[in-house]
Amino acid sequence: MRIIKKILLILSILLLLILVVGWMYYTSLKPNYSGNINLSDIQNETDIYFDDFGIPHIYAESQQDAMTALGYVHAQDRLWQMELMRRIAPGRLSEIFGKDMLQNDQFFKSLGIEETTSKSIKNLKPASETYKLATAYLNGVNQYIENGATPIEFTLIGIEKEKYQLSDIYNILGYMSFSFAMAHKTDPLLTVLHKKLGTAYLKELSIDINPNTTLIKTSNQDIENFENLVSSVQNVMGNLPTPAFIGSNSWVVSSKKTATGNVLFANDPHIGYSQPSVWFEAHITTPNYEMYGYHIAGVPFPLLGHNRNYAYGLTMFENDDLDFYKEINHPSKENSYKTPTGYANYEITSKTIKVKDSSDVTIEVRNSRHGPIMNDVIDQISQTEPIAMSWVFTQNESEILKAMYTISHASEMNDVKKGASMIHAPGLNIMYGDAKGNIAWWAAAKLYKHKPHVNRKFILDGASSEDDIVEYLDFSENPMAENPSWEYVYSANNQPDTISNMLYPGYYLSEDRAKRIVDLIEPKNDWNKDAFGQMINDVTSAIAPKNIQQLVSTINTTALSETELKSFEILKKWDGSNQVNDVAPTIYNKWIYTYLKNTFEDELGEKLFGQFLKTHILKRMIAEQLQKDTSIWWDNIHTENKIETKKDILSSSFTEAISSLEKQLGSDISTWNWGKVHTLEHGHPLGTIDALKGYFNVGPFPVKGAREVIDNRGYTYNKSGIYNVTAGPSTRRIIDFSDIENSISILPTGQSGNPFSEHYNDQSEMYNNGEFRKMKLNKEEIIKNGTKLTIKPKK
Repeated sequence: MRIIKKILLILSILLLLILVVGWMYYTSLKPNYSGNINLSDIQNETDIYFDDFGIPHIYAESQQDAMTALGYVHAQDRLWQMELMRRIAPGRLSEIFGKDMLQNDQFFKSLGIEETTSKSIKNLKPASETYKLATAYLNGVNQYIENGATPIEFTLIGIEKEKYQLSDIYNILGYMSFSFAMAHKTDPLLTVLHKKLGTAYLKELSIDINPNTTLIKTSNQDIENFENLVSSVQNVMGNLPTPAFIGSNSWVVSSKKTATGNVLFANDPHIGYSQPSVWFEAHITTPNYEMYGYHIAGVPFPLLGHNRNYAYGLTMFENDDLDFYKEINHPSKENSYKTPTGYANYEITSKTIKVKDSSDVTIEVRNSRHGPIMNDVIDQISQTEPIAMSWVFTQNESEILKAMYTISHASEMNDVKKGASMIHAPGLNIMYGDAKGNIAWWAAAKLYKHKPHVNRKFILDGASSEDDIVEYLDFSENPMAENPSWEYVYSANNQPDTISNMLYPGYYLSEDRAKRIVDLIEPKNDWNKDAFGQMINDVTSAIAPKNIQQLVSTINTTALSETELKSFEILKKWDGSNQVNDVAPTIYNKWIYTYLKNTFEDELGEKLFGQFLKTHILKRMIAEQLQKDTSIWWDNIHTENKIETKKDILSSSFTEAISSLEKQLGSDISTWNWGKVHTLEHGHPLGTIDALKGYFNVGPFPVKGAREVIDNRGYTYNKSGIYNVTAGPSTRRIIDFSDIENSISILPTGQSGNPFSEHYNDQSEMYNNGEFRKMKLNKEEIIKNGTKLTIKPKK
């Protein structure tokens, strides 16, 4: 008996020790939101108050001290996210994830982002404030790496922490710039469609076919090449462990359209959902500077921000800043290609990719005068037909870091405009409002022209100079509006009007969101913060009810089954709302998919149709296509003895949709709720492992919203009828210059990327419900409700 007691005692002690050690380890991994720490290169004691949602409010005697503090607290909440972001552009994901990321690394390593980074850093003056504050931020990040806890993701994957460098910031901005582009997903696809189907089919897709366009001659091998190029690029972008930037809304109304007589500002950038979410909020105050900013991981200056004097935000311009060129190799000389002045040698660079649990992989990247040859990094493309990628970002020195500094340190409206003029790529709409009553937007991008015959939506001729860029436009020719007479500015990624006698080529979104925004803003002149809050959560489609009218006009109701007739009546009465409990959007989205499938898949084939569903072209053409009584697309090419009409396609698609929904959701239509099929899960890279999903992922949740409503949600139409939401508002943010201290915002999950933090997902329920929290500026309120972390100079 004594032996058993001793064994039990020993086991109890061991269990207690395990629990104690486990608790100590757990506690050591939590972010430090209070107490005292000592840092080098801090000149004066700096106070950081974390509010009730974990947002740091930094009070420092100088901006350099503040930036060092920012780097430290940013790293303690988001170091894992920083690590992923800095690895994408230089092709270093395979180091930690293995062979699964090799294609991604090969692709990004070929783009030239690293080379552009090197040039930009060489031209950044060490005496400039941009350099000083960026290096102060890096200093804070690196001191956390040296002295702070190691995030659990590093331990689970088995990687060491590395200090951050200025090149990491530029590489992160380079990746962000590429993720905005749409041409890499679209141009090769359109080339395939043109060669496979001809001009008549493309004209009806509203892509501005110029009858005078001279297209390069291509072979069947080209079609296969371009199909594989589209597929590979879409796979690369879909396989990244970080979110892509896809769209956005913003609107700013002047004092003449508000109840208070002050400017109101709203912005909700649309970005891929992830955990942690994209933005890290931080409020900095020094004797000569204040900014409440939204930062992406690893970048010192906020891309969104406001203070008591002005607010700025962004949406995606969606201009075309990337072109593909087909080069012609020398018939016998290796590594030589044709140029307008004769044959020239490719510039060849060898690059090595380290791969976890495998040997290093060395790739050779060839560059023509237009850019890198994509055949070298995408195995599925034939080596005999070189395709070069020309991208504005790598063709010019990047000043985006300097631009972000300039915009976030503005004294007046013209300073923000100056910062916007420095941005060459990505194309952004910079939105602006201030306490003086000014409102504005500027399209920030390096725009350019080709000769009239060139259609940039196709693969261009690289061998001659006929398809080369002929002129870069001055910033003054970019779309913009400053204090317009109509008293508001807005952007919903839609086509901008021209101020220089040309419409700028791009991959703009359909008018759905833009029309809804204008319809709401235009008639109302007593806007306030609460009304803006309702508007930014608006889920009503301005276009869907009109699309339903086309269905209603073609359906013979006498031939419908009972379930079909009930579904028809629900759609007929629908106002376009997309709330969680609505039934109509479940029916509508399924019908849209079957209509698209029955209209386009017979010509495109399954593979191209799947690629087509992922482009902006699809969103732009649905409403226009449904309006057409005659269209070359209506006919099913697989039926020999019948030419299908619009009525045939829409009617059969409706029948197919309802039949599919009955099998999926049952015969009781009242249970076909939108939230049952429209769900959101914020995925962490380690959440793909079943055993870890519950610890790292946030969700899933049934959510409101839909494609191209103001509360915009990204998902792909598919035969399953399940719409896993992949993108949407990365924040909903409203600044009220009549009550600046009570401006409001929300994040999709939480401020922290540390799963042991209480702020890992504490905003998710509020976000899903369309609620807000304050972006606090009042120091007394912040101190009263916050915890204090004091940073002292290390002696």
